[in-house]
Amino acid sequence: MESTELKVEMVALHEKRVRKCLSKVKGVERVEVEASLQKVVVTGYANRSKILKALRRVGLRAEAWSPRNELLSAYAAGSLMANNYYYSSFF
Repeated sequence: MESTELKVEMVALHEKRVRKCLSKVKGVERVEVEASLQKVVVTGYANRSKILKALRRVGLRAEAWSPRNELLSAYAAGSLMANNYYYSSFF
């Protein structure tokens, strides 16, 4: 069994759609969704291209996960925290 990590552009509302879509792909055993990071981990024997194709078929943008995505997510979360602090302390 192998794990496939993907970056899927979604909001929390799409989590159910992602799970339902991927559960229909032959060979998928487990789906883990981290909506805040826009990260999906698929475990099973399914081919990565079939997984990506299934997600794109339901209208979700998806690509292979890279370490760069994790850095960008952390940076965005940190800059949002800094912006919220700035605005809350300003007013």
